[in-house]
Amino acid sequence: MRPVPAQAASNAPASISIIIPTYKEADSIGALVRYLLEAIASDNILEIIVVDANSPDGTAAVAEQAGARVVQCPRKGRAAQLNFGARQATGSILYFLHADSYPPASFSQEIREAVQQGNGAGCYRLAFDHPSWFLKANAWFTRFRFELFRFGDQSLFVRRDVFSQIGGYREDMVVLEDQEITRRLRRAAPFQILPGPIVTSARKYRENGVWRLQSIYYLITMMHRFGASQQRLVNMYRTMIRQDKV
Repeated sequence: MRPVPAQAASNAPASISIIIPTYKEADSIGALVRYLLEAIASDNILEIIVVDANSPDGTAAVAEQAGARVVQCPRKGRAAQLNFGARQATGSILYFLHADSYPPASFSQEIREAVQQGNGAGCYRLAFDHPSWFLKANAWFTRFRFELFRFGDQSLFVRRDVFSQIGGYREDMVVLEDQEITRRLRRAAPFQILPGPIVTSARKYRENGVWRLQSIYYLITMMHRFGASQQRLVNMYRTMIRQDKV
């Protein structure tokens, strides 16, 4: 695939669409939308799109009441929902964000500057809302460019033309779709890791145990790199991790 010239980014309009996939996020999505709206209070060229998958807990209503534009994706799955949201978006920069992750208040300015400097995509360094030294150590490694240290919780900004060129997220991937798209983006255009950090919820670690959950993540990642099928990875994820969203 031929890389997109970095200089093409310099003339791109600085309009940003924030895209948040949700399923059963009624307890968290309202606070995030309000935080984002407050952060961009003086910025009138952003939009917040919540892409729900027909959540049974009223997620859509909570997000809409908080001030987001809500669209219902006919297919559940983070990759499918993110692609669906990208098709609804109007911005020249797409910013994909998890429903429990909070970027720095200056995120819109920092993302625009990164794009103006010629970057086609990028993310933030990671931090958890948990005092565990082990999680802090894991988050510290997200400053490096190795794909092993890329996670969806770091969020992802990408120029629309670059996103279109690579074909978006792979909808056949239910887990590790975030690492996979980062690999293709880095081949297509310059990729920047912003200092941040973005702060994400450690709720899944609290429910599953910090060491246990991180070990499972490592195992799934290594299995993926050694060629395990998505179905096998999904089965392991659903069996070993306490959750109800994958």
